[in-house]
Amino acid sequence: MGAGFSTGTLFLIAGPCVVESYELNVRVGEALARLAPSIPGGVIYKSSFDKANRSNAGAVRGPGLHEGLEILRRVRVATGLPVLTDVHLPEQCAMAAEVVDYLQIPAFLSRQTDLLEAAGATGKAVNIKKGQWMHPEGMVGAVAKVRSARPAPVALPDESVAVTERGTFFGYGDLVVDVRAFARMRSATGAPVIFDGTHSVQQPGKGEGGASGGVREHIPTLVLAAAAAGVDGLFLETHPDPANAPSDGANMLPLHELAPLLTRTIAVWSAARA
Repeated sequence: MGAGFSTGTLFLIAGPCVVESYELNVRVGEALARLAPSIPGGVIYKSSFDKANRSNAGAVRGPGLHEGLEILRRVRVATGLPVLTDVHLPEQCAMAAEVVDYLQIPAFLSRQTDLLEAAGATGKAVNIKKGQWMHPEGMVGAVAKVRSARPAPVALPDESVAVTERGTFFGYGDLVVDVRAFARMRSATGAPVIFDGTHSVQQPGKGEGGASGGVREHIPTLVLAAAAAGVDGLFLETHPDPANAPSDGANMLPLHELAPLLTRTIAVWSAARA
């Protein structure tokens, strides 16, 4: 995997929702590294040093910028995988860019101009998650903000910025995925399109104590549909024991279920491309 996001071979972004212990994160990273040769476009390891957009004030947020980045650095060295992490504030971007290969803009922050421009200014590849309230063409402005801040002129097609579909609010506390969004976002932005198969089954605010709930049994259906629709990449949060994960356990894929799902998904994606 190079400095951008592949558009010709299906790639995977995966890892636990939030940075936990080094031992847990490297365990997941090593499992993903073993999977990487079977993924046409390779694997990017993902975990967040801070979950700053939780609805519950008492929710687990993670170890924070400094400790979290140090764990991600060690996982990168131990596994050889490129690493992606979320940034929530403009001042976090340059520091995170010194450690990780990719920066990610959370869906709730997809219109924050200062954050998008700061991420773009690092020169790192940036994945922007589509806000849950936005239509696909609404991502044009977000992508343009990142590109406009690049240290050097951007030549199109540009694979250094990707956009991710993660579901759209449907009523209260539920999300729906419109598979037309993949083609519409690609056409509008000229960016590689990723499908977030785990946050798309999230049920915000429906979990215990005000935390997000989720219906992980629907992950395979949505991921296979996205593959058939021709997405460029997949985003799947995974954990050895989701039931006891500190964040987003209800919508994370159990680690042992990841490889079988990817085998099916790659077959569908390849057949659709053929």
